[in-house]
Amino acid sequence: MKIGIVGTGLVGSASAYAMVMRGIGREIVLVDRDEKRSQAEADDISHAVPFSHPLRVIKGDFADLQESRLVVVSAGVSQRPGETRLELLRRNAAVFGEVVPKILQNASDVILVIATNPVDVMTHLATLYAADYGVPASKVIGTGTTLDTARFRALLGQYLGVDPHHVHAYVVGEHGDSEVLTWSLVTIGGMQMLDFCTLQGLDLNEEQRQFIDQEVRNAAYTIIEGKGSTYYGIGSAVARIAEIILHDQRSILTISTRTSEVAGVPDATVSLPRLIAGDGVVATFPPSLDDSEHAALKQSAQMVRRAIDEVLGWMCGAPPHSRLRRMCPTSVRLGKEKRKKPSGWIRPSIGASARPPQNGL
Repeated sequence: MKIGIVGTGLVGSASAYAMVMRGIGREIVLVDRDEKRSQAEADDISHAVPFSHPLRVIKGDFADLQESRLVVVSAGVSQRPGETRLELLRRNAAVFGEVVPKILQNASDVILVIATNPVDVMTHLATLYAADYGVPASKVIGTGTTLDTARFRALLGQYLGVDPHHVHAYVVGEHGDSEVLTWSLVTIGGMQMLDFCTLQGLDLNEEQRQFIDQEVRNAAYTIIEGKGSTYYGIGSAVARIAEIILHDQRSILTISTRTSEVAGVPDATVSLPRLIAGDGVVATFPPSLDDSEHAALKQSAQMVRRAIDEVLGWMCGAPPHSRLRRMCPTSVRLGKEKRKKPSGWIRPSIGASARPPQNGL
């Protein structure tokens, strides 16, 4: 099966390498604006094939994404010194306005895995573009808090002296500062954490919990301070998501996808435990949180929703006929135009197989 990766920086190339090491797929196509970079990454990763699994790794263009089962989107820009979160979000939104439609023009029956930060907002934006091409939200998956959840389980395993595979614990909400560690749901070997600690004579006190919370929440900052960026962990998370989809494994991960309502917040895209299979997201399982966790999840969802509104207002409120305005997702643009038309105006019909204009890109 063919996998596409658009954006072959550190995250994209680490994802490709992790797939090769795990033997996921049969062909990986690397697409990047910097063709020398994508060719170099394809060559370098291909040289690891004799030591791992028989995969083909090649440089390609958007046209080479045809018949891909899934496409990883890791294209984007890094934050500049002194740049605000909103400024970074706007620049990456502009990248997605070009990249995502090009992917869907060449691979309409595809599952998108979004790895570009801020991942929740970018996943929501990709979902709006995908809808223009008849691709449902269930086929647009953000990596979300999969890595945060892995960090939480790993740290709990270290403190409790248990293989993290037997620790069940989730991080939900935004992939970022407002994420929520669901302490009330932690189980070890099917036992509630407090019962396990009592049985083992352990005391995971509030101070230790706060330390774990901060270690999980600030892990990326610590790694970036030490070496500039994170990529091995997220690359492995991307590879795991791809493996689940390609092999229809029906696994539960805390991925991000557009959801009608989260903790009372409508139309939000944040991470919750979700069942993933060959067709994408099959089901969402809203966790039974305690009052403080529920309030924190609501606040997290509200923060993401505000960021979504900010970037859509920036794109879709641009002057008519401008390049930025043409990047406004069709459903949002038509909704704005409908509100401006006389009452007798009828919104044009866009069927599932329709294709929007090429936007001059």
